[in-house]
Amino acid sequence: MSDVEDSIDLFQEPADYYQPEKEATFATHILLSGEQLKLRLVGHNPLWGHLLWNAGRTISDYLESRSASLIHERTVLELGAGAGLPSLVCALRGARQVVVTDYPDAELVDNLNYNIERCGLLTSKHNIHAVGYLWGATPEKLLAHLPSSVASDGFDLLILADLLFNHSEHAKLVSTISQTLSHQPSSRALVFFTPYRPWLLEKDLAFFDLAKKAGFAVEKIFEKVMDRVMFEEDPGDELLRRTVFGYELRWENAI
Repeated sequence: MSDVEDSIDLFQEPADYYQPEKEATFATHILLSGEQLKLRLVGHNPLWGHLLWNAGRTISDYLESRSASLIHERTVLELGAGAGLPSLVCALRGARQVVVTDYPDAELVDNLNYNIERCGLLTSKHNIHAVGYLWGATPEKLLAHLPSSVASDGFDLLILADLLFNHSEHAKLVSTISQTLSHQPSSRALVFFTPYRPWLLEKDLAFFDLAKKAGFAVEKIFEKVMDRVMFEEDPGDELLRRTVFGYELRWENAI
């Protein structure tokens, strides 16, 4: 054995064995009013919280343009929020109470709180709260943030943006919607998504079959082709990968 071999420590990891953590990045969103929101995104996350998705931007514009009917003085719950853009828009446009949630990972929830606290356009933070929540779990800690007069009935508006690619979680998402959406005729869940894997579009859409079985009426309300795809190198139909679809869920027996 050579002197070089003798000097090697077999139990010493190579210098580049531990990759450095990716730093947080920032993204901006221009409100319809022309004002600018700056959002921090986590450096990297296996739950995709490090991206500002097209459906999140698009549903934010959709909500802002209809704020008088969809947001003002209404209670809002967002699931799988990432950076929390749609929830911040709701808080800015007069929602009575907003609960913005993502997977109960400390980094994700801390980042939501960071974006709330650093949002200079929010003159008061009293009407928005960040909560870690696992889809399908009991919703008591979400409902606890509602005004006492409506807590037992649920939220007026639910927001789901680019969550349907999680096919294994569809049943849990429907369960959470069932447990948290108010039974009032005006209550609705907005589900916006892009089929980033076009060959799995049928599996994305299977979510709505589950929703119908759970007692919801499902209506397609929106479609927009974005200027570019989010992931240039991905395979599959480019037009589908650029398109955001929007659906509305309402309790069938409340319509």
